Amino acid sequence: MDETTTLQRPRPRKIPRQGRSAETVRAIVEATARILEQGGHGALTTNAVAERAGVSIGSLYQYFPGKEALIGALIVRETSLLITECEAAVAGANGRAALKRLIGSAVNHQLRRPALARLLDLEEARLPFDADTQRVTRRLHSILFSVLSRADLPQQPDPALASQDVLAIIKGMVDAAGERGEHDRDALGSRVERAVYGYLDNAAERFDNHAADG
Repeated sequence: MDETTTLQRPRPRKIPRQGRSAETVRAIVEATARILEQGGHGALTTNAVAERAGVSIGSLYQYFPGKEALIGALIVRETSLLITECEAAVAGANGRAALKRLIGSAVNHQLRRPALARLLDLEEARLPFDADTQRVTRRLHSILFSVLSRADLPQQPDPALASQDVLAIIKGMVDAAGERGEHDRDALGSRVERAVYGYLDNAAERFDNHAADG
């Protein structure tokens, strides 16, 4: 089985944290991003990345065993940025403010570098059970769960399920907008908010009605 058909992407051989080596790895990962943005997956080769990053092919292979590891490192970089932004967005805010900011973070992340975001969405879908993909999904569910549990939001009969559903709504709408080439962040954020509150209000109303009937 080759590396494109495994359920786990190959990992970097090593990830330096400081100094010249760390800068080399950052340059390699950014070169990967720019090649994907400009030429798509077909343009991505280790030689092209090394040339774009200004390093030797030997230096690249010192850290990354191949294209799949490069893509994996790029996914980790971008999704780590998203998680950091979401965590900052929901800190110290009531539920409604936190949810609005979280949606805004998702919209900004998708539209900041839309071509790259769309390509990485496809990569995540291609290997949905990759450990890094699963880690990000679990963390986003956890963040949403904490937000939906705040008292000023419609209380949900099953907060864990609601966090999964709301994440699916946000991701689905934001990804689709990226595919259509949308650029209006405010308009997209407003549409996502309406969809999310439609779900939350409906689920809470059904729960209250069921409780009253019981």
